[in-house]
Amino acid sequence: MFQAAITGSGVFTPDQSISNDELVVAFNAYADIWNLENAAAIEAGDASVLAHSSSEFIVAASGIESRFVLDKSGVLDPTAMHPWLPERHMDEPGFMAEMGVDACRKALDMSGVDAADVGAVICAASNHERAYPAIAIEIQDMLGIQGFGFDMNVACSSATFGIQAAADMVRSGSIKRALVVNPEICSAHLEWRDRDCHFIFGDVATAVLIERADLAAGPHFLIKSSRCATQFSNNIRNNSGFLRRTRDGHMDDRRDMLFMQNGRKVFKEVLPLVSRHIAQHMEEEGVQAGDLKRLWLHQANKTMNDYIGKKVLGRVPEPGEQPNILQDYANTSSAGSIIAFAKYSEDLKAGDTGLICSFGAGYSVGSVILAKAE
Repeated sequence: MFQAAITGSGVFTPDQSISNDELVVAFNAYADIWNLENAAAIEAGDASVLAHSSSEFIVAASGIESRFVLDKSGVLDPTAMHPWLPERHMDEPGFMAEMGVDACRKALDMSGVDAADVGAVICAASNHERAYPAIAIEIQDMLGIQGFGFDMNVACSSATFGIQAAADMVRSGSIKRALVVNPEICSAHLEWRDRDCHFIFGDVATAVLIERADLAAGPHFLIKSSRCATQFSNNIRNNSGFLRRTRDGHMDDRRDMLFMQNGRKVFKEVLPLVSRHIAQHMEEEGVQAGDLKRLWLHQANKTMNDYIGKKVLGRVPEPGEQPNILQDYANTSSAGSIIAFAKYSEDLKAGDTGLICSFGAGYSVGSVILAKAE
């Protein structure tokens, strides 16, 4: 058996972003149009007035201040309220492959590894651009990797589940290195016309290179242990698996074909589930709360993260112990905890222990205990 390690990480950030103020202007304009068009039904009591949103409401509800997106023009168009992402021709790279390759190259550069020396690509994301061929195989081809690739989907926990799968293969010796890439185009699956969730998601791609620790050429994190768990629930659901909205062909306007959740039940059920999962994982591995120097949590909601951090550490986390990137990126599904890891791990010292944790639809929860190599 070999020791697996994370030796590189990369983040692709779109060049377009939407602030809360911009988003609120567009949403409120949409609400005014809808209220006007449905005035008779509202007057008759057959429909309810769409209330305005506000930047203050968004920050209080989520901690989000802005989000990066592949296209802001459609999202901010009150007559559209979704990104313009036209279907790509078959001889063009897919959106997910293009952004995923960028993140992978950054991870490879950090680790000093050539793509030709990678044995596998796992594309782990909550929404895939198509059913097949696998996005991972397209990324593999674009990078010139000779091994194999496959897609996996465990919603917001896809990255941690992908890390466990890759680490297990490296440990067993079946491969020496694997890229786990998480391209998330959440903007195409968000109902931007729903006041309760119109602010939640953003777009991004992350990647980590996992390889045998004895092959690592630079600073790296040993993967000491990983745990995954799932429990079925309909409280977070999306019945459409693909990016189907384009300028010329709109997706069937069913509400259940986009992201939807029962927020109150999610808070009530997921927080205890995640807290117990982390506590049990740490206990099994002999890791005490005082041993943890960093918590890289799924970036869904600041209140949720603050609750979990306090439960895990037994106290309010000190600044920097549980970094949030929500304010800049919003919820980026599986990529969120990896953004936090990529941006807030370099300062850790040899021997320091940290924990990556993701959680989301399924329900699913994944945790990875890391130690900075000596």
